[in-house]
Amino acid sequence: MVPGRHRPAVVRVDLSAIRENVAEEVKRLKPKQKLFAVVKANAYGHGAIPVAKTALKAGADGFCVALLDEALELRQAGIVKPILVLGVTPAEDAPLAAVHDVSLAVPNLAWLKQAEQFLQEEQLQLKIHLAIDSGMGRIGFSEDDEFVAANKFLTANKSFFIEGMFTHFASADSSDERYFQKQVARFNHMKELLTIKPKWIHVDNTAASVFDKNVPSDIVRFGIGIYGLNPSSNPASPDLHAALKLRPALSLVSELTHVKIIHQGDGVGYGSTYVADGDQVIGTVPVGYADGWLRKFQGFKVKVGDSYCPIVGRVCMDQFMVRLPQTMPVGTKVVLISNDPAEPNNIKAAADYLDTIHYEVACMLNDRLPRVYDNE
Repeated sequence: MVPGRHRPAVVRVDLSAIRENVAEEVKRLKPKQKLFAVVKANAYGHGAIPVAKTALKAGADGFCVALLDEALELRQAGIVKPILVLGVTPAEDAPLAAVHDVSLAVPNLAWLKQAEQFLQEEQLQLKIHLAIDSGMGRIGFSEDDEFVAANKFLTANKSFFIEGMFTHFASADSSDERYFQKQVARFNHMKELLTIKPKWIHVDNTAASVFDKNVPSDIVRFGIGIYGLNPSSNPASPDLHAALKLRPALSLVSELTHVKIIHQGDGVGYGSTYVADGDQVIGTVPVGYADGWLRKFQGFKVKVGDSYCPIVGRVCMDQFMVRLPQTMPVGTKVVLISNDPAEPNNIKAAADYLDTIHYEVACMLNDRLPRVYDNE
């Protein structure tokens, strides 16, 4: 996708906030504990390479991504620290990961056997982390027999280096710990079945760490916290209290490209879902659902100059309209998402308006919106 560099609309990322969030979490690490920065999905929409390099300077020991392609992007950018792919990678791509020193998650025994064939053909060894499905229902070993068989298969196996074993918690961001404790118990049971010895055993995601769940973990997989966002962002409910202060890094800014007066009975946008009840000032902002600014934002208030103005009419593919309190000049700054959590258009407020979570809002903002980095 071609970035829209010839229109006034950008995602701004404050790298000083990224540095601060990572550095504060590094201070909380236990002795010998590592921090792996999770930069999947283009660093949750913030930009994988700038965020990864900033995280390194702040003390990150490695990285987690979702796809092998994301790992290769980091390697091509000159990053040499450990990288773990958390999702399932096709077994035939195991040699490619091995060549680039990328660690892969193992979802089951069948994958191991398939990957072994490809690795033996190339005479390569792959670093692996055994995924345990302790209750997420996503990927990983969940049955004792299969896990025991995998341990036996890996014993003295030259095709694999057992770098890690991990699970992912489904509800570490919840005040109700019953399911969380069930997952902990299940993971501990699987650890007792180990006959091989992984280098790292890790369970901590951002939530488990910042809410002090106190489960032993050699690695903290620090994800949403990097970006200054609380992992307990459930729609229309208050955040749980985090053990460290998080500073949001992302804002979305544009400006007015057109201002006009409409009259009583005039409609705005497709379907004329908004009709003026008198003379009104309407401003146009050059951002739309093709950028990830969804049609459901109709009615949400964005900051135009010093005023919070409602989006009127349906959000178009490339533009949306706002009702202004008075005539404002073309070029007036518009803040769609503020990185100030006290502002009413912060990213959690935007997510609440859509009845979703701020992870999704950040990831929706696509590459047609250029990223601009402040405080590098």
